[in-house]
Amino acid sequence: MDALFPFAPPSPASVLQAANRLKGLVHRTPILRSTAADEKYSAQFFFKCENLQRTGSFKFRGAFNTLAQFTDAQRERGVITFSAGNHAQALALAARLLDMPALVLMPETAPTSKMAATREYGAQVLTYDPMTEDRQAICQRLALERGMTLVPPSEHPEVIAGQGTAALELLEDVPRLDILLVPVGGGGLIAGSLLAVQAANSNCRVVGVEPEHANDAQQSLRTGQIVQIPLPRSTIADGAQAQALGPLAFGLIRKHVEDIVTTSDASMVQAMRFFAERMKQVVEPTGALAFAAANAAGLDLHGARVGVLISGGNVDLPRYARFLAD
Repeated sequence: MDALFPFAPPSPASVLQAANRLKGLVHRTPILRSTAADEKYSAQFFFKCENLQRTGSFKFRGAFNTLAQFTDAQRERGVITFSAGNHAQALALAARLLDMPALVLMPETAPTSKMAATREYGAQVLTYDPMTEDRQAICQRLALERGMTLVPPSEHPEVIAGQGTAALELLEDVPRLDILLVPVGGGGLIAGSLLAVQAANSNCRVVGVEPEHANDAQQSLRTGQIVQIPLPRSTIADGAQAQALGPLAFGLIRKHVEDIVTTSDASMVQAMRFFAERMKQVVEPTGALAFAAANAAGLDLHGARVGVLISGGNVDLPRYARFLAD
């Protein structure tokens, strides 16, 4: 097994290098506007639609950026990861494009659509019980047995750098942002976004958004050390159910983030309905996190130019229909 820990922290230059590496391979996703959103919050919103990215989320950026740097020996042995869905799909497609084997460990509770898509992209999928089994320990054992390289969903410098290219594109297309709202799960997207702000020489303030019942990053920021929470089961944002940040992501967040706020499931559903009704966009609960924070206590967006990262649109259609109908 190729050891992945510890890592040297990624840098703003890493994001610029990732952008060059990904050119022509990722979609430069559109930035949409909404007069209704602007009027409701007395702000100007710029929505970066990573729900329209390959595999339906920003995760393809980090996955391909990482796998593209594998040695020939690593490619021959293949890649392994653990993921609830979006990283799984992204890694599976990236591995297929680079002609290497991929093994993905997914929780039994993962959305069926994400599990099916991961298999369709060509990866072998194994499941585990998240309440009784340690996914990272299982992956490390399998990686050792099969000689595969473990690429975690967030805590990897090249994953973080690749994820940061979404914010970099937004800042290139809308250079004068005041605030950037970013969903927080494992921390890779916000860590990369913080580096992208530096790479773009922007004064934009970055605010992370977590589900109120899965706020390990917020607790970590407040206490100054990584806080691990019990496995959250009471949020619809399955992509943001991380129990703790990794040291790489936390180091960047602690040093550079403006704040981390939380939002409710009800606000996420409201944001999903807004995207569907007003902007004709299918957005999953985690993807709606950032805009759901527009109602967060203490977050003043009045008069600001606000970037919003819509992180993904992978949701089971029956579940999605229930969200819109309730």
